[in-house]
Formats: sequence, structure tokens, C-alpha cells
Amino acid sequence: MSNEATGAQNARSSGADAGSLGYLALGLTLLAYGLLSTSIFSGTGAKDAATLAHLVGGLTLFVAGLWQLRSGEGFTGTAFTSLGAFWATWSAAGGAGKNAAGLFLLLWALLALTLTAASWNSGLFSRAVYGLLTVSLVVSAIAAFGSSGGLAKVGGWLAALSGLVAWYWATAALTNSGWGRAALPVK
Repeated sequence: MSNEATGAQNARSSGADAGSLGYLALGLTLLAYGLLSTSIFSGTGAKDAATLAHLVGGLTLFVAGLWQLRSGEGFTGTAFTSLGAFWATWSAAGGAGKNAAGLFLLLWALLALTLTAASWNSGLFSRAVYGLLTVSLVVSAIAAFGSSGGLAKVGGWLAALSGLVAWYWATAALTNSGWGRAALPVK
């Protein structure tokens, strides 16, 4: 057995799973981005989430994704690494024009749509996280193309809702595994 296969087998047998870390990172990043996009906090906007998006959304998600891929979890590995790349790129390209931002969001909506379709049999929470993310990105892209502050706020609320679902999902998984029983419903 190769070193890579042995490492993946050891990760699986030791229970090493970065799924909760990835969903916590995704949830917190989406909550911050979404709430700041709604302008409910005076004088803030989506650009104010750039540092969090880069470090938590970009770096943490990407590392969690690599961890998942290494342990044989293809779906969450792909989801977390690609969404990590999205957040890192989004935070680095904060000054993009409206058409570039709209195209960027629309292209990443295609990724979110792929993740939604791929996760369809994984349960309600999976469909909710990726489905809401898809709709949020499409609405945010349309808002960027049309310079519509109202649509940007709707996209922000959808992103925040997706983040809340991801955060709850990770919290339930961690709590249930820690307590050894279903303390919080996950299905």
C-alpha cells in the first residue's frame, strides 16, 4: 500500500473528518458576507467581509477541502476547495467593475448549482445550503450587472440564510458526536 493510501486509510479509521470545520467556515463566511451585504449595520457593505472571506472562507475552507479529499470524501473535498478558491478570489478582487463582478458571481453560481445537484440525495440541510447559495449568487450577479442595491440586499439575505443553515448543520454534527446521541436534529 502506498504512503498516500495508508494516510487516507489512517484518516478514515481515526475518524479524522474536516466536514464540520468546512461547514463552520462556510457558514460564518456566508453569514458575514450576507449580513454585511444587507447594510443592516450602518456604513458597511459586502467589501467589509473581505478579510474574513479570505482567511476563514478562503484559507480554512481550502484546507478543510484538501483534508476531505485526502480522507476520500470527494464531494465535500471538491465543495470546500472550490468554495475556498471562490472566497479567496472574491476577497482579492474587491475593486472589480460591475460587469466583471456580475460575471464572476454568475460563474460561481454554476459551481453552486453543480454542488446542489450533486448533494441532492444527501438530505435537506445539504440541499438548503447549496440551493440557497446558488440562488444568492444568481441574485447577487443580477444585482451587480444592474447596479441594484435592493437586489444586492436580497442576495445578501439569501447568503446569510445559507450560512445559518451551514452553521447549524456543523453545530449539530459536532454536538451530536460530542454527546453521542442526536441532541440536535440533522435530517
